[in-house]
Amino acid sequence: MRMLLLTPETCPTFRVDVETLFGKFLPRHGVHSDLVAGLTPGHEGVAVWGGGEAHLVDVSGGQAKKHFKTLLHGIRALFVADRIRYQALQVRDMPVMAAFGVLAARLKGLKFFYWMSYPMPEGQIALARERGLSDGLLKYLFPWLRGRVGRLLLYRFVLPRADHVFVQTERMLESMVEKGVARDKMTPVPIGVDLDEIEASAGSPVDDPRLRGKRVLVYLGTLDRPRKIDVLFDMLAILRATQPDVVLVLVGDTEDTKFREWLEAQAASAGVADAVIWTGWLPMQEGWRYVRAAEIGLSPIPRGPLLDVGSPTKALEYIALGIPVLGNDNPDQAWVIQESGAGRCVPYTAEDFASAVTELLGIAPQERAAMAERGRRFVREHRDYAVIGAIVAARYKRLMAH
Repeated sequence: MRMLLLTPETCPTFRVDVETLFGKFLPRHGVHSDLVAGLTPGHEGVAVWGGGEAHLVDVSGGQAKKHFKTLLHGIRALFVADRIRYQALQVRDMPVMAAFGVLAARLKGLKFFYWMSYPMPEGQIALARERGLSDGLLKYLFPWLRGRVGRLLLYRFVLPRADHVFVQTERMLESMVEKGVARDKMTPVPIGVDLDEIEASAGSPVDDPRLRGKRVLVYLGTLDRPRKIDVLFDMLAILRATQPDVVLVLVGDTEDTKFREWLEAQAASAGVADAVIWTGWLPMQEGWRYVRAAEIGLSPIPRGPLLDVGSPTKALEYIALGIPVLGNDNPDQAWVIQESGAGRCVPYTAEDFASAVTELLGIAPQERAAMAERGRRFVREHRDYAVIGAIVAARYKRLMAH
């Protein structure tokens, strides 16, 4: 089968559930997809998409401009799509685009699938509330309107008419059932990793002079507001009282420059600015090299209705790279840590994280090696995309058979 796949992420993307699942593993099972997305700003050369063809548009500029360019590009792609070439249209995390996708699919006699990795309308409304009017009226109104319109379209129009809905976790599935979506038209697809790729591509630990002679903690991922990264600065301040050589490496960034400045100010306020290393976004393999150089991988996922339904990537990457993971009790993450035996799960407070870091830094080398082995075995059996890809491909084929 071949589908037209529309996603808000630009290409090339760091999202493994796009790049790895759809771009690498599903094609091995005969499920191909032509990608419709924006071109990652600053990318040079050809953007390679392994799932099929890539139809990309320049989305450089501000967030509003990026959104409207993506929307117009996607609408055009939906309505000019060749119904001989495609058997399905699928939209990921874009309620407004999905409304047009439903219409295009009905017009062309195609299946329509919605892929929900995050409750996007609720996330936009929450972003507007957190920003308030401090950044100006337009920066408040834009996500607020996106959230309100998206919520109306998603739950009243898109999901009731979708042929199938892919969600990320069982918790998200239950949340959608409460909103009236039929249980039997949803399939949870948790986040995974390409274990072979990680082991082959991660390389040796990064040789960064700032890490020499230090006890290194690493955080890999977005620094956006919902992650509450500032809690890690308070954790670091507690740790330095007994571990003066500890440093925190933040491999990632946020597109919100004012919030990034606020985070830097919080690190300074906590008295740990000299112990925080900001790398910004890095190529995936380079980020993995920083993980290789660390003793503990941190995976804080603040509790709440938005993030509780997600399936975190960081914990799996740390486990696959052979270092202990310290995370909090996000439902999916807590299950991964408990079942793998490859880390510790504690509440996300500065005190609890500092206590758990101290414990993990003190474990014997033999136990550390045993944790790494247990973790890799768990990932291989449960969260390797080689396994997940086969399951998802079989689901698509059953859906197309009806």
